[in-house]
Amino acid sequence: MMQIRRPFLAIILAAAFGAPAAADTPPPIIAPEGERFTLTPAEGGYVRLNKETGALSYCSVKDGVTVCRLGAEERAAFEAEIDRLRKENAALKARAEAGPVPPAARPNATPSEEEFERALSFTERFLRRIMRLFREESSPGGAL
Repeated sequence: MMQIRRPFLAIILAAAFGAPAAADTPPPIIAPEGERFTLTPAEGGYVRLNKETGALSYCSVKDGVTVCRLGAEERAAFEAEIDRLRKENAALKARAEAGPVPPAARPNATPSEEEFERALSFTERFLRRIMRLFREESSPGGAL
């Protein structure tokens, strides 16, 4: 990313938003290092620069509430993401309506009758073997 010196940034932002770049223009409110935004005074409000993305927003204070409007590029990015999510949502709905999902893809589904019987058979064999071992152990001549 190209580095712009702070005085030039104020001039560029002022020119972009139509504010005069006069000598009496207050300096930008530079955020401390690590902060995400920088505010620069502009006619009727502030220009907010997102230092991570480079996106600009115009902010004004009305009735004690700060309102920031997105720049055209930022709005276009949000609308593109919304469009992508709508398409993804429609594709997921179509796939869900297409048919049943195989059992392997259903992590919390109840087992089929065949799966249940198989598990029951394993459990029954296990318990019978354990009971036989206990009987052999408890019989007078039984030793392991």
